[in-house]
Amino acid sequence: MIPFLDVKSIQLEQADELKAAFSRVLESGWYILGNEVTQFEKEYADYCGAKECIGVANGLDALILALKALGIGPGDEVLVPSNTYIATWLAISHVGATPVPVEPVIGTSNMDPALLKAALSARTKAIMPVHLYGQPAEMAPIMYFAREHGLKVVEDGAQAHGAKYQGKRLGSHGDAVTWSFYPGKNLGALGDGGAVTTNDSELAERIRVLRNYGSKVKYHNDVIGYNSRLDELQAAFLRVKLPLLDTGNARRSAIAMRYLDGLKDIPGIRLPQVAEGCEPVWHLFVIRHAQRQKLAQHLASQGIGTVIHYPIAPHLQPAYAHLGLRAGALPISESMHAEVLSLPLGPTMSFDDVDAVISAIRQFSVE
Repeated sequence: MIPFLDVKSIQLEQADELKAAFSRVLESGWYILGNEVTQFEKEYADYCGAKECIGVANGLDALILALKALGIGPGDEVLVPSNTYIATWLAISHVGATPVPVEPVIGTSNMDPALLKAALSARTKAIMPVHLYGQPAEMAPIMYFAREHGLKVVEDGAQAHGAKYQGKRLGSHGDAVTWSFYPGKNLGALGDGGAVTTNDSELAERIRVLRNYGSKVKYHNDVIGYNSRLDELQAAFLRVKLPLLDTGNARRSAIAMRYLDGLKDIPGIRLPQVAEGCEPVWHLFVIRHAQRQKLAQHLASQGIGTVIHYPIAPHLQPAYAHLGLRAGALPISESMHAEVLSLPLGPTMSFDDVDAVISAIRQFSVE
């Protein structure tokens, strides 16, 4: 059996350190917004090259609070990738704004900067690029367009911990960068968790107030806030795992290179491409195939796990029927969602298993 991602083996590699972190928190007697959160925020900000990091409850809350703190709300429009996970769209909706989809570059699957102008309106207030599958979006043209039109930029970095754009780690290219520490992420906790990084100290303070009931001082509420705080225990676990993030990312990259080389000449397989200036961390290795379901079934028959990220485009979900975007409205995104298949990839995966996946795909191609 080759699992899609063996989360258990990843955690057990640092079992002793994680148990020690648990004991440290247990014995501290402080379980909400304590020293572990404070220290993790400092350490992750330093890692990302950002001035500020604010820990929150999960990745969706990170998106919502960043938008809210930037003043995005009812009547506003936010330019968002048409082919992202729906959480990015949901955050926009939760603050009362409207997601306006922008189609991706086919090779990279990331937002196409050349299409931003066509999506712009008098109501556009922000752009939300997603670093999908762990590959950085092309931030230079996105930021140029945003500054030219007075727009805020909130990056969704949930799949891209440690990725670099033009030699600089993601974390502060835009006004804010949001993160998820869901267990399956490159930097994953043992439960939910999220954060926002930024170089804007005033924005960081607004997010800190919003995450804690709108309060700077206990029982004194300045704004209508939320309860969205990174758990002290999860912060302690993340502090254990952060020092090994680059090592895990390097292993993911080596696996991705092996896939790219081993699958490059197989008919019917469309492989991911890397944009110039981008250093992905390969959260996912996503191929495309017109017979995606048959290929997935073939791999499953040989004990190889795969996942479809994501089977339905956001605009075709019932949740967004009110936008009136029917099938055919966003053809690039729709074709991707119909063909994408994520192959097994993780920092504990062996090269023998990678070769077995490649061999199974080759077998499918000749049947």
